Amino acid sequence: MPANKSALVVRGGWAGHRPVQATELFIPHLRAHGFDVRVEESTAIYADAEFMDGVDLVLQCVTMSTIEMAEFRGLRAAVERGTGFAGWHGGIADSFRNTSDYLHLVGGQFGCHPGKHPYGVVDDEADNFVPHTVTINDAGRVHPITEGIDDFDLVTEQYWVLADGYNTVLATTTQRRRDFDPWHREVVHPAIWTRDWGRGRIFVCTPGHSLDVLQDSNVKTVIERGLLWASR
Repeated sequence: MPANKSALVVRGGWAGHRPVQATELFIPHLRAHGFDVRVEESTAIYADAEFMDGVDLVLQCVTMSTIEMAEFRGLRAAVERGTGFAGWHGGIADSFRNTSDYLHLVGGQFGCHPGKHPYGVVDDEADNFVPHTVTINDAGRVHPITEGIDDFDLVTEQYWVLADGYNTVLATTTQRRRDFDPWHREVVHPAIWTRDWGRGRIFVCTPGHSLDVLQDSNVKTVIERGLLWASR
């Protein structure tokens, strides 16, 4: 398919989320749907207003790290003018903790991922993997990103998300209250959401810690649809 749209893939940050391998899973999908894809290994490109004006979609996979104010303002301005902004897991929901305005833009922030009982940890990433269900809500049943997808189960990091009420939440997860947990009741968190910002659209999927999760048929479908939905 000839390229008729422009996608910018920005990746980096914490290596544990495998930003290169993870984004490479979805670049063929973008190209197959008519996007010319440019890949950047830092956020510096966000400060290039002339380039950003021509971008239809930003796929970001940058966990933690920092962002310069000029870069953030460039990203925000592009979204307000119609550029879509999308990503998964820590690559979008745990980026740039030093910049509160970024958290305002995205609408949800990683708080933690409660793991196994302390007596069961073995000091590897699986200590944070817990079985949980991604529950599609009523809005998600009719939204083009999640329509036709049933509730599904994962064994991976379950994000405790700090979020606001402006998001359109399509799916949730419920943080159970176990005997050793300090919280006193179950807590429901957004797992998939969208957010309208100016003329732009934002899409966030919190599952996606590892390549196997990104290749889960449900997660993969949600992300592929979300990327296309968010695009200008």
